[in-house]
Amino acid sequence: MNIFIKWLLNSIIILILPFILRGIYVENFITALIVALVLGLLNALLKPILVILTLPITILTLGLFILVLNGLIIIIASKLVPGFNVSNIWYAILIAIVLSIFNSIIK
Repeated sequence: MNIFIKWLLNSIIILILPFILRGIYVENFITALIVALVLGLLNALLKPILVILTLPITILTLGLFILVLNGLIIIIASKLVPGFNVSNIWYAILIAIVLSIFNSIIK
């Protein structure tokens, strides 16, 4: 039940983000639910591989490259989910920062 609530809350945040940032488009709540699900799956399956492959640059940047990886995962999600669009990597990084802050609050 706890995972379902976090998924629902992340969907609500994804739905609210286009009102705050102008480079993001989310069609409706169902799209936000799908985006949250796809982001969760990409973070579980793809992110560990990317973190291991980019470990040297992550160490050189003192961990800041993880933000770029999170932004890339959001860009990938925007390509996979119709009705969700992020205009560039900077907005994707801002989404990653907002979602990270929100997820640390709800834990």
